Amino acid sequence: MSTLRFRVVESAFLKKPAHVEVPAERPSEYFGKYVFNKEKMFKYLSEPVYRKLIDVIDNGSPLDRSIADAVAEGMKKWATEMHVTHYTHWFAPLTEGTAEKHDSFVEHDGKGGMIEEFSGKLLVQQEPDASSFPNGGIRNTFEARGYSAWDPSSPAFIVDDTLCIPTIFIAYTGESLDYKAPLLKALRAVNKAATDVCHYFDPEVKKVITYLGWEQEYFLVDEGLYAARPDLLLTGRTLMGHDSAKNQQLEDHYFGAIPTRVAAFMKELEIEALKLGIPVKTRHNEVAPNQFELAPIYEECNLANDHNMLIMSLMRKIARNHGFRVLLHEKPFKGVNGSGKHNNWSLGTDTGVLLMAPGKTPADNLRFVTFVVNTLMAVYRHNGLLKASISSATNAHRLGANEAPPAIISSFLGKQLSDLLTHIEESDQDALILSGKQGMKLDIPQIPELLIDNTDRNRTSPFAFTGNRFEFRAVGSEANCGSAMIALNTAVAEQLTEFKQEVDSRIASGEKQTSAILSVIRKYIKICKPIHFDGNGYSDEWKAEAARRGLDCETSVPVIFDNYLSESSVEMFEKTGVMTRKELEARNEVKWETYTKKIQIEARVLGDLAMNHIVPVATKYQSELIDNVFKMRQLFAADKAEELCGKNLELIEEISKHTAFIKEHVDSMIEARKVANKITSEREKAIAYHDTVVPALDEIRYHIDKLELIVDDQMWTLPKYRELLFIR
Repeated sequence: MSTLRFRVVESAFLKKPAHVEVPAERPSEYFGKYVFNKEKMFKYLSEPVYRKLIDVIDNGSPLDRSIADAVAEGMKKWATEMHVTHYTHWFAPLTEGTAEKHDSFVEHDGKGGMIEEFSGKLLVQQEPDASSFPNGGIRNTFEARGYSAWDPSSPAFIVDDTLCIPTIFIAYTGESLDYKAPLLKALRAVNKAATDVCHYFDPEVKKVITYLGWEQEYFLVDEGLYAARPDLLLTGRTLMGHDSAKNQQLEDHYFGAIPTRVAAFMKELEIEALKLGIPVKTRHNEVAPNQFELAPIYEECNLANDHNMLIMSLMRKIARNHGFRVLLHEKPFKGVNGSGKHNNWSLGTDTGVLLMAPGKTPADNLRFVTFVVNTLMAVYRHNGLLKASISSATNAHRLGANEAPPAIISSFLGKQLSDLLTHIEESDQDALILSGKQGMKLDIPQIPELLIDNTDRNRTSPFAFTGNRFEFRAVGSEANCGSAMIALNTAVAEQLTEFKQEVDSRIASGEKQTSAILSVIRKYIKICKPIHFDGNGYSDEWKAEAARRGLDCETSVPVIFDNYLSESSVEMFEKTGVMTRKELEARNEVKWETYTKKIQIEARVLGDLAMNHIVPVATKYQSELIDNVFKMRQLFAADKAEELCGKNLELIEEISKHTAFIKEHVDSMIEARKVANKITSEREKAIAYHDTVVPALDEIRYHIDKLELIVDDQMWTLPKYRELLFIR
C-alpha cells in the first residue's frame, strides 16, 4: 500500500493540463445551446401554445394540460435535431443530490417496427418508485407509487444524449418528497405577501421575484491521490491526517494565480455550464490550498437552485476529464478552511425595483426599510429553524471554523443601516413630514440616495446585509440550496403577511398610511434587536450574549432539527401552504436517519483504516526500532547502548501507547454503535450517535495523527496532507 502512495504521488506530480476545445463562437452565441429556452419555444411551438406556456412560466398560471402534447412534440423535435435519443424526469429527492431514469423515445408502431414518440403525458408526469427514496415513512416499502411532475418554470435541457425535464417529486398521497415542490410553494407565498406590501408604495406591482446568487466553494484533489485515500472515497473527507507544515498560514492562495491544470478544468466547466444556460461569471482560488470558487450571475430562485444542482453534477463529471476529483464536503481537511455556499438572497418587483436596495427618494427608502426590517423580524422569529435548514452531519464540521459563521443565527447590518434603524426607533411620529405627491420625508439628515453598503463586511455573520441583498453565509457547500431557501422565504412570507395585517388595522382605525407603516416598523426594530450583531461571531463573549438574548445556541445537529417541529414552525409552514405537519415530521425522520448513517459510515471506515492500515504499519515500524535497539545492545557496551538507544526506546513506548489507545477506542466505538443501533427512535438514535460516536472519531484521529509524525514516511500508506493539498 505504501508503494501505491508513492506511485500516485509521482503520477500526479507529472500530470499536465488537459487540452480544452474552445468553441469558435463567443460565449454569448453558444449560451443556452442545450436549453429549451424561450427562444427555442418560440421556434418549435405554435404561437397559441407558446403564449399559453409563457403565461405559465412568467405569471404562474395553471398549466393547461391540453397544450402538453403540442409542447412535448416541439420539445422532441428540437431534442432529436440535437441528436437526443432519451428523456428523463430530473428531480431532487431528499438525498442532497438529483435523480434521473432514462427512457428512450422508442415506441411500437403496431406494424412490427418502431417509432420515436414523446407524448404530453410523458412530459407532464412519470411514476418513479417513491419507497426507494428517503420518505420518512410516508411510503412503506411495499407501497411504491410516487409521481414526478413537470415544472415548466425551469426549462428542459440536454445532457449528453438525454433530454432532462425538471420536475417535482411527490408521494401517491400528495406529500412532497423533494426540495422543489415546497420551494415553489414558498416562492409563491413570498410573492403574494410581498406584492401586497409593495402596493403601499406602488399599486402597479403585479409580482415579486425572489433572486438567488450562490457561491459554490469546492476542493480539487488528484484522482490518484483520492483513490489512495479510502476515507475520501467513502465519506468525502479525511478522517485522519496531520497538518501539513505549510497550509494556509501565509495567506498566499486566496485570489492567487490559478494553477494551470485547474485553469483548464475551470475553462471546460465554464464552457459546458454556459451551453446549459448557467450564467457562470466568477472563478478564483479560495483561501485554503486546492480550494476554489465558482459563482454565477443572480437568477430567479427556483432556476438558480436547479442550476446549482446541475453545476455540482457537471463539476464531478468534468473533473474526471482533468484527472481530478471534486470534493464538495464542507470540511474535507482538518486545520484549513472548509467550503460553504453563500446564498445571496433578495426580492425584486416585476417593475424592475430591488426591494432590498435604498432609493433616491424618502418614499423609496421607506420601502427599503420596510422590507429589510421585516426580513430581520422573520430571521429573529425563526432563527432556530434557519439554523436547522443549514445543519447536517457534514456542515457541522465547518460552522464556527475559520471563514465560516458560528452556529448561532444573527444578522450584520453595518454602521450606516444600523444608525438608520436606531434613528427610526428613537424618533417619534411627529418627526415625519408628508409632502403631497413628492412622497415622504424622514427626519434624517441624508443625501438623496442612501449608500448602505458604504461599510465593512463581517465574515463571522451567518446572515449579513451586504448591499441590495442579504447573504446567508451558513449554507454548506454540499447542500441543496432549497433547504435554506424554503425556510427563509416561508418565514419572510409569514412576516410580511402579519405586517400588512397590522398596518391595515391601523389605517382602518384612522391612522395615515405612512404613519401606520412607520409605527409598525418602529415596533419591529425594537422586537428584533436580539438578532442584530455586528461584532465577532467567533468570540466566547458572543455565545454568552446570544444565549442571554434568547437566540438558539444549540450545537447538537440532531437536536437542532427539532426546530422544524416546533409549534411556531409547523404553524408557519401550514398557514402559508408550504408544508403540512405530516411532511415536516417525515422530513425530520429523513434528516435524523441521514445523520446517523453518515456518522455510522465514518465510524466504520475509521475503524477499518485504523486497524488494517495504521496499527499494522505503526507496529511494523515499532518492530524495526526494537530490532535496532536489540542490535545496538549487542554491538556496544551496556552504558553506551542505553545512551544511544534512549530516543528509540521513547519512540517504542510512545507507539505502544498510541496503538493501545486506538485499539481500545475502536472497540469502544463499535460497542457505542451497537448500543445506538438498538434504539428504535430515529431522533434518539441520531442523538446517541452524536453524543457517543462522534467524540470517538476525534479521539482516535488524534492518536493516528501523532503516529503519522513518528512512523517512517516510506512506510506510511496513505497520501499525506502536503500531497493532497499541494499537488495540483
